[in-house]
Amino acid sequence: MKSKKVKFVVAALAITVMAGLFAGCGSSTSNDKKATSDNTTKKVEKVSGSITASGSTALQPLAEDSVAGFKTKNPDANVNVQGGGSGTGLSQVAQGAVDIGDSDIYADQGGKLSADDVKALVDHKVCVIGFSVVTSSDVTVKSLTKQQIQDIFKGNITNWSKVGGPNEAINVINRPASSGTRATFFKTVMDNQSEKAGLGTTQDASGSVKTAMTSTKGAISYLALSYLTADNKKGINMVQIDGVDATTDNITAGKYSFCSYEHMYTKGEAKGVAKAFIDYMMSSDNKSQITKDGYIPISDMKVELK
Repeated sequence: MKSKKVKFVVAALAITVMAGLFAGCGSSTSNDKKATSDNTTKKVEKVSGSITASGSTALQPLAEDSVAGFKTKNPDANVNVQGGGSGTGLSQVAQGAVDIGDSDIYADQGGKLSADDVKALVDHKVCVIGFSVVTSSDVTVKSLTKQQIQDIFKGNITNWSKVGGPNEAINVINRPASSGTRATFFKTVMDNQSEKAGLGTTQDASGSVKTAMTSTKGAISYLALSYLTADNKKGINMVQIDGVDATTDNITAGKYSFCSYEHMYTKGEAKGVAKAFIDYMMSSDNKSQITKDGYIPISDMKVELK
């Protein structure tokens, strides 16, 4: 009888222990689910509100094309993309007039911002862009040396026949002082030598340059590769510089210098919709759009740009 009681007590204790173990397992599963649920919530957390980005017309096509993908993930967020040139974007974001200032150049270049304004801005490099010297389709010149380009923009060479082209006048189409594309041209192609003042005509935006190139005989200018994709470079010839083509491979390998980072500046650390949009611009989700539009993901660069 005593033996039966002992067995009964042992069995009861075993049942109690097993119940405790199962209860513990149930609690752990619940916590895991909660943790998973919390993590999922963080991953799908969306932002809402409206922001404006202005500045570089070289970056403008990518910024505009990226909005659709961004809104798919953040349907309650709106991004208004404007041009105006890098100088305008930097000035407006420094003044707090826009949320993001798009620029082909660093904020401390160009001399438009005070040291305090520059210090207040935070740089976000979103991709790399290449540029090409371009001519109108009637010009047969395929390659120019850097020295020849400098002489053309300084007014020393005024006829295409002097550089192996047809006997016709060279018509220079330049960009305004606020243009980051011009600043990049000045730095990497002109070697910081100024163009001849008043030479040729000036166009305010990359799109305007592209239009002018197709309607002006003997024209020469420069454009971002985002305006020279296979679908939209009809009527424009791309010119080699010192025998080197403006290609992604040459840019990523450091063989072609007429290129720059594309920056998105914010006043202070990026927050809310601005941060989410900048993060999306640089994300793997947007990489195919970057390459499709003629830009280069920073992760593809084999060299650091100066």
